[in-house]
Amino acid sequence: MKTRILGLGLEVSAIGLGCMGMSQSYGPNPGSREDMTAVLRGAVDAGVTLFDTAEVYGPYVNEELVGEALEPVRDQVTIATKFGFDIGREGGLNSRPEHIREVADASLRRLRTDVIDLFYQHRVDPDVPIEDVAGTIAELVAAGKVRHFGLSEASAATIRRAHAVFPVTAVQSEYSLWTRDPEAEVLPALEELGIGFVPFSPLGRGFLTGAIDANTTFADDDMRRGLPRFTEENRDANAALVAHVAELAAAKHATTGQVALAWLLAQRPWIVPIPGTRRMSRIQENLAAADLELTPGELDDLDALAARIGVHGERYPESMQRTVNG
Repeated sequence: MKTRILGLGLEVSAIGLGCMGMSQSYGPNPGSREDMTAVLRGAVDAGVTLFDTAEVYGPYVNEELVGEALEPVRDQVTIATKFGFDIGREGGLNSRPEHIREVADASLRRLRTDVIDLFYQHRVDPDVPIEDVAGTIAELVAAGKVRHFGLSEASAATIRRAHAVFPVTAVQSEYSLWTRDPEAEVLPALEELGIGFVPFSPLGRGFLTGAIDANTTFADDDMRRGLPRFTEENRDANAALVAHVAELAAAKHATTGQVALAWLLAQRPWIVPIPGTRRMSRIQENLAAADLELTPGELDDLDALAARIGVHGERYPESMQRTVNG
């Protein structure tokens, strides 16, 4: 498996694994805990070294799953987790220094490890100066509990302020062929500062694989039921974008998802997408995207795709949108 460098020296597989869906958000899990443990360990065998989780996934149970599954191979992997939510308070954020320290200790126990490789602020807390957050992470690094500092869904201005206090290794935000928000300000700031970028939902929460259309039904506990981009009307309208990617994929003897991931990897050498899945076959398919080369002309065509065809529907409803790009 090819590797990439995040920040000033965190080397990880070119494609990581987002673990959230193994515990929540995408409907009933078709596999057992034992099945998910086998998938996580199979991912390691396939070459994945970056695994992404968070205390809020479940909550808590996803960290426990990841910790148990990866404990036998802990020295081979990089585990990223997150703090920043006030679990139990609907939509509440909490990045107070004392809370960050509490979360770090609890996450270490659930992950069955003595150090968190990459500790992200999950969402920017408007009530806590980012300088205080960065300073707290610096203390955790000095104490040997954390190795690297990350931010999620942060604006370029917030990233700069945090980085001035303590080096940010990686920023995580949604980025894909149909979500291009980071390109205007965040990616240029990361390039200037030497910070890595970890796109989540790089396959558009499954839509960019071509497996979802206007006729797809979502379970009651599938988060996509509440996302504007996934209404039946918008799914039907957005099918034109996926059809174009699928046409290129067929010509490249690849899958639609592989083209979407290859496009992301071609944007910058310090971009490491973390597609999520519950199936080993999908992990193998996704990893093969690291070897798929797109020509300059193909990349140019894909670059213009969203603007040319259009993307219908916002990423989140307004209530959730307020917590991003802080």
